[in-house]
Amino acid sequence: MPFRPPLVAHEYFSADPPELPRRAYGEHGPESVVWAELTGKDSTGATLHAHTDAGTTLQLHVGAAGDGILRVRLSEESGARSRSARLLPLTQPDPGAVATVVTGENTVTVTAGPLTAEVTLSPWRLSFHDADGRRLLGADPGLTDISGRMRTLPLGCSRVDGRIVAYHESFLMPADEVLSGTGERFTALNLRGQRPVMWNFDAFGSESDRAYKNVPFYQSSKGYGIVVDSGMPVEFDFGASTGSVTQLIVPDDLIEYYVLAGPTPADVLARYNALTGRPTCPPKWAFGSWISSGFCRDTQEQVLARAATIRAHGIPCDVLHLDTYWQAEGTWSHLLWDPAAFPDPDAMLATLHKQGFRVCVWMNSYLSHRTDRFAEAAERGFLLRRADGAVYVADSWHGSFPAGGIVDFTNPEATAWFQDLLRPLARQGVDVFKTDFAEGVPADAVAFNGMTGTELHNVYALLFNDAVAEVTREVHGHSTVWGRSSYLGGQRHAAQWGGDTMCSYEAMASSMNGGLAHGLSGVPYWSHDSGGFCGTPGDDLYLRWAQFGALSPLVRFHGTTTREPWRFPAVEADVIEALRLRYRLLPYLYSAALRSAETGEPMMRALGVDTPADAASWRAEHVYRLGTELLVAPMISASQQRDVYLPPGEWVDWWSGDVIVGGVTSRVAPPLTQLPLWARRDALLPVTAPAAHLADGPWAQLTLLSFGGGDAVSEIRDDGYVSTVAARRDGDTLSVTIAGPARVTAIAFPTVAGGTPPATVLVNGVRATLGPVDGLLTATWQAPGD
Repeated sequence: MPFRPPLVAHEYFSADPPELPRRAYGEHGPESVVWAELTGKDSTGATLHAHTDAGTTLQLHVGAAGDGILRVRLSEESGARSRSARLLPLTQPDPGAVATVVTGENTVTVTAGPLTAEVTLSPWRLSFHDADGRRLLGADPGLTDISGRMRTLPLGCSRVDGRIVAYHESFLMPADEVLSGTGERFTALNLRGQRPVMWNFDAFGSESDRAYKNVPFYQSSKGYGIVVDSGMPVEFDFGASTGSVTQLIVPDDLIEYYVLAGPTPADVLARYNALTGRPTCPPKWAFGSWISSGFCRDTQEQVLARAATIRAHGIPCDVLHLDTYWQAEGTWSHLLWDPAAFPDPDAMLATLHKQGFRVCVWMNSYLSHRTDRFAEAAERGFLLRRADGAVYVADSWHGSFPAGGIVDFTNPEATAWFQDLLRPLARQGVDVFKTDFAEGVPADAVAFNGMTGTELHNVYALLFNDAVAEVTREVHGHSTVWGRSSYLGGQRHAAQWGGDTMCSYEAMASSMNGGLAHGLSGVPYWSHDSGGFCGTPGDDLYLRWAQFGALSPLVRFHGTTTREPWRFPAVEADVIEALRLRYRLLPYLYSAALRSAETGEPMMRALGVDTPADAASWRAEHVYRLGTELLVAPMISASQQRDVYLPPGEWVDWWSGDVIVGGVTSRVAPPLTQLPLWARRDALLPVTAPAAHLADGPWAQLTLLSFGGGDAVSEIRDDGYVSTVAARRDGDTLSVTIAGPARVTAIAFPTVAGGTPPATVLVNGVRATLGPVDGLLTATWQAPGD
């Protein structure tokens, strides 16, 4: 584990991971594979006996798991499985995957589509190559120093008292390689020099190497990805110990990793989805704004007043979130309305729905020991236990609220019981649940199915969110949650938010990195607490964070104090304008969201996703593309100025129309009312008129924004259809072809420096009317059927 300052109180956590044993002075080192012999080959791959320098023999298989996906498995017993796999599979290899195996005198090659593993049997060597023969990565044979001691952990295992405690593998890491991913990582996007442990933490913010959402998957600027199939506290050492080597340490019954071919991040993510499941897109209304009560005492009267104020002030909003205090204090989370504060929740929910709001309520899987729910669950064996059989009462609130039991989702009866607590709330009118916490399974707990807390800890988040999502799918037809913790395959749980950030520019910036890293880890639908969670933001920070939120995949205002826009009167109007911009862009954003469900690509895209050949894009931080056509650079300093790297291409300033040719870093200092925002030149964006909330059904009327009036293609996705718009410029004429049911009725031409808008616009061969609308030159026509 990384060094922890011993006097920092918040570093203590009731569910810290167990550390691997350390070798004593003079103790034998790791057992490393030094040669192998082929024992079998078939259409799945090659099976080998792997012989170590300690004279032991391990079982090794290199085979296909899908097109462009190769799997490497090393274990003591050939049938070994991950200790977490007894509960649920984290990966789903293609059962029909076929490998081509070619053997030589001292070599074996295994090919799956565009990816080949090349094995040298003696001495042992392993490398992976693309379809052109280019080496993507090579295993490290082990580095020794002048003393003869091994400094890295090549393929092999380590034992304590004769028992294997961990397997390991190492890869060479070229000096110009950038590695990114491993979940919602709040540190630098480039993982080089970091050593993250895949263990879900209550991270106490967004500014440390602790993560609420770990995903043992990363990808490289060299054009490949690595997935480790284990729910245990896997450790990745990205050159922290030795700068030229990435090391995988897996404290499980085997090491099982997959190499995913690129060459682009989009290709890697498509293969990751094939292996772990596709993302689940939230319903359209979830992309509207969410406004929370905050972590504040609340009442039915206050909720109704909040809703009325939102509508009276013209604040676009689709979801009202009720945090902890919809339940009585000290009873969290027994899933019952506080009868004193909420005397008639049925009437309240009915009123809110009539006003166009969906309702989300906070909950978690911890039961305060003071509640009848705890007593019932303990008696029926529905809670995690200690080794002696006693109920495990954990300090999940770190002393600030009563300790409680943890619902044991490995027990099917406990899961059904917990879901029966949620169903009445969903049927009553609660549309979605905020699934908070779930990082708190202690390492020494024991589950109903016999798993230890260490084995259960990470995958517990998947079980919790699965149970809740099943209820909302049954009652409301969607499986959306608002989740804090996740793990490998958790992209099936939308949405996820970045946890308990501090109220500072620095925390906003590190939170942004978390979202970008999570997107590179296969999770498209991410958000954060706009305004920051812990504390009270100043006006400027509140506005800047609201602007960031408005141009994030999803947006929610929440904190320990209120984040209601009217509580910040000096900037309320500007916050509303930021949300109106979001609502105007929602056809574009929702199109991107639906595409992400098909491809696994992030909505909030680190620059390397779209310009992978540009080395600087892989190293750019605190800037992202939202969809493919917009570039966003939230302000991350109270100085109100920053440097922004713009990737190759031409970028049109949203506010001024100035054009910047990319591949450069630009210093920006926008007024407080403007978030740095650019559109790709000739982008064709579908937009609509902002509304108080989103209506059900397809977009009633769409306008296309053409940034330059040039050649472009745009897809408009909506529930149940995909429409395609193609624009082609010939002299002063722009010919537009619209195929599909999208109700596009106009094309507007924002000012672009050095550009000339068309003099004639033809839409499906018919001349449109050209004139000013809302200050922009606009071509208009009637949609078919009007």
